[in-house]
Amino acid sequence: MRHAETVTFGGSGLDRAAALRGDAAAQARLLAEGRVLPVWRGKPLLAGDAGLGWLPAAHPALAHAVAAPVFLGLDGTTPRFAQDISDWSPEAGAEAVEQGFLDSSQQTHPALPGDWVFAELRACMTLLSPREAELAATARAILHWHRSHGFCATCGARSEVAQAGWQRTCPACGAQHFPRTDPVVIMLVTRGNRVLLGRSPGWPEGMYSCLAGFIEPGETIEAAVRREVMEEAGIRLGAVRYLASQPWPFPASLMLGCAAEALDDTITLDPAELEDALWLSREEVLAAMAGEHPRVKPARKGAIAHFLLANWLADRLD
Repeated sequence: MRHAETVTFGGSGLDRAAALRGDAAAQARLLAEGRVLPVWRGKPLLAGDAGLGWLPAAHPALAHAVAAPVFLGLDGTTPRFAQDISDWSPEAGAEAVEQGFLDSSQQTHPALPGDWVFAELRACMTLLSPREAELAATARAILHWHRSHGFCATCGARSEVAQAGWQRTCPACGAQHFPRTDPVVIMLVTRGNRVLLGRSPGWPEGMYSCLAGFIEPGETIEAAVRREVMEEAGIRLGAVRYLASQPWPFPASLMLGCAAEALDDTITLDPAELEDALWLSREEVLAAMAGEHPRVKPARKGAIAHFLLANWLADRLD
């Protein structure tokens, strides 16, 4: 495994056992033997300090589910599933609300131990093992897709879950629909000993990150990198190379990390895209990572931006 694959949510070698998805008898057996991860409004269940909270399929907390579990794969010999219980309502006053950039609230279920909580995945992603991080990211992304794609995009009829959760079919017109992933480029743009960072409007004070943007239809990765940096910061780029990727299930992106060399350093902001952008030296990035920079806060650990910057500092990008 390349060092680049050690990014959070990177591949952990999970056996997704796709050949078993269409076998109803096998799925029934696997569900009886396996464990289910409840997900509430995008938040996976955490078992205190022990990682993800896995439950048997007959557990009372799963009674709130309105759809069958999705088969995630085989974790060694243990079948793993995920199930959406977003229709459950916590006790009065405990419901989550959107809290800007990151929802820090946690919810407890009366049928579970008191230290088992539903928590925002971005807040706990670095606490999970590589295998659990991959399972949690997969669960969050696939369940969000089901909640947001309940109707056929061809004829508008309600679609039905198939292939153990990895497909939706339309009983009216026969169309088949598959989980969506949106490719996003994220760029480590350098010029000599400096790196280009920016911040979007509404981000927490002091937060800066690598520039990023969605790939458009008919566009290569390299073309998207050059276009996004030019649009957002007015910087022309030379050589572009791929470094690493990260599934980012918020809600369904695949971050494609690239290194790019800037041909100039004059920043011209697009205020609709960026609130600010600046060049930082290695020494300044190191200070930001240590929380000692007077203006720039460190990138969130676990995000590919942090991964790219940390490895740039260590001179081990591969």
